[in-house]
Amino acid sequence: MKITECLHTAVLVSNLQQAEYFYSTILGLSKVERSLKYPGVWYQLGTFQIHLIVDPTITPKLQNPEKWGRNPHIAFCVANLDEAKSQLLAHQCTIQMSASGRPALFTQDPDGNIIEISQG
Repeated sequence: MKITECLHTAVLVSNLQQAEYFYSTILGLSKVERSLKYPGVWYQLGTFQIHLIVDPTITPKLQNPEKWGRNPHIAFCVANLDEAKSQLLAHQCTIQMSASGRPALFTQDPDGNIIEISQG
């Protein structure tokens, strides 16, 4: 087997309206059309997609609450980390700076899914 590309990741969310606000408005991701019959939203980033899939029974759980980067997470690259940090704080998002010292931070979506934002 030779894997040639990563196509998408699925993220479980309990409240689609709150999740959509976070991913669309706060993070600024672009939605794409989808034709599936279960509730969710798809986002496109280049050739990669993020699929938000509704599961009202999920319970957020951090395996490592002290270091968010040591939990399952999605990583995004931004041109300006300070602007990203300001945007998140303006929307009352909790952030944790990377413990490694590199230009990166971690935040959580409304369901506690960890998002890494690194400056590239």
